[in-house]
Amino acid sequence: MTFFKKLHQKSPKLAQKLSLATSSLTIAANSLAIGVPLFACGAGKVFGKSKRADKAVIDIAHHWIHVNNELIERVLPDRDWRISMPSDLKADGKYLLICNHQSWVDTSIIQYASFGKLPLTRFFAKHELLYIPIVGQAFYLLDFPMMKRHSKAQIAKNPTLANRDLDEARRACQLLEDKPFVLLNYLEGTRHTAQKHAEQNSPYQHLLKPKAGGLALAISSLGDKIDGILDMTVVYPDGVPEYGDLWQGKLTRLAVDIRPVVMPDELFVNLQQGKYDQDEAVKAGLFAWLDKVWQDKDKRIDKMLDEFAKQE
Repeated sequence: MTFFKKLHQKSPKLAQKLSLATSSLTIAANSLAIGVPLFACGAGKVFGKSKRADKAVIDIAHHWIHVNNELIERVLPDRDWRISMPSDLKADGKYLLICNHQSWVDTSIIQYASFGKLPLTRFFAKHELLYIPIVGQAFYLLDFPMMKRHSKAQIAKNPTLANRDLDEARRACQLLEDKPFVLLNYLEGTRHTAQKHAEQNSPYQHLLKPKAGGLALAISSLGDKIDGILDMTVVYPDGVPEYGDLWQGKLTRLAVDIRPVVMPDELFVNLQQGKYDQDEAVKAGLFAWLDKVWQDKDKRIDKMLDEFAKQE
């Protein structure tokens, strides 16, 4: 048993403070340490068009995630983390991943669960993240689709802004074509809260209504490249954690379920051909498919929560 696990048993409050301090310092130091090699390799990728430099950037990202995962294993207490995923997923595959979204912790859990089993996960990120030192530039160098949001007033003054975001997202998606990837889309578009759930009058017990535009864009850009679509469900039986809760060791129970989902061939081909914005029948077909996926996910969450409740 590690020092931290013993400490969590003997003095939980002290252990939480020490775990948070150790994790924060290690993540910060690791982020600073990779800064120089990241930018050096990034320059080779961007200006030299070097595939070797591109691979090096991805290797650096894997190192960063590996350190975070080692912290989870060594610093945090004994955990009841239940992770279920197919055994035939490929670390060199190409996947679209859809997931429910409750907390900033979700992304760290995805990285933990998928490390070594799936390729590096990218997701649609806000353009403003570019200005965060190291992290923002890493997102850019790793070909994260960076989205700049424009208000209705801005689009009214300059209608070309309406398509600029989509064009940039397509460009970023196309950069992934020749490398393994997981492209994550939080279909709810925002983190789930009881207030948002009530305001939406959501028909699902545990989920907000799914949005379809990001998935349609990803399929139109990458549809002929992907090995499949994966559905990931994350459950926190003790309540939705804050990001700091993870690194204090307070997140002792969670469940993750990753499984493939199959889209009807005709719908997939129509989306691949870019018909989502052109054909209302195609758009309706995608929403109907997502509704079925979300109904199944809602039932799955009930079952996952019940399994924890039976052991209390």
